[in-house]
Amino acid sequence: MQSRLPTATELLDPITPQYIADSLCYAAIGARTVESQTHRQMASGLSMPVGMKNATSGEFQTAVNAIVAASQRQTFLGVTSGGQAAAVTTKGNPDTQLILRGGANGPNYDAKKVDKSTAMLQTSQLPVSVMVDCSHGNSGKDPKRQPHVLRDVLDQIQAGNRSLHAVMIESNLKGGNQPFPAPLAELEYGVSITDGCLDWESTEKILRQAHEAMVARRD
Repeated sequence: MQSRLPTATELLDPITPQYIADSLCYAAIGARTVESQTHRQMASGLSMPVGMKNATSGEFQTAVNAIVAASQRQTFLGVTSGGQAAAVTTKGNPDTQLILRGGANGPNYDAKKVDKSTAMLQTSQLPVSVMVDCSHGNSGKDPKRQPHVLRDVLDQIQAGNRSLHAVMIESNLKGGNQPFPAPLAELEYGVSITDGCLDWESTEKILRQAHEAMVARRD
């Protein structure tokens, strides 16, 4: 935040946002919680854009249903700004996005799958905004494949696709990951303790490539 960079995170429960929402610019609902009614209700009250990931199976309908729910007024059990339990009523969140992250049936970032997801959003009269998660099922959980996924997405955008608005990349200071839990003294700083990540140098390289591709499209 001191660098004035936008912040984003995955929100896992309906309580935490009350304490950190003013520090976030974007939120995501994960593939394992996108079916949760509580998370859909919470998303309807977030004061920021929210992305819904497709389910772990790879199908889109669950996420589309979640976006429909998040766009409507909802009431759910949450907390007030003072930390007291309360019934929270929302106005609905108009700033929603579908996140394609692949699944059990393989990647779903190719042009055919992107077109299918776009059509489903249009059919449901939802904002047509798609993000591609370059990791997870789309990379086969191999962080070194993320640049390949990004290149395909950039090619689609340069070919005229207008529904692709963003990408997600799993990145850290150093590449790979490390087991956790472990004695804290044995953990290496800058290495992921969850999914394998790209190192920072590789991240900078592909982000610059993405910028150049976007400039070329505008020209």
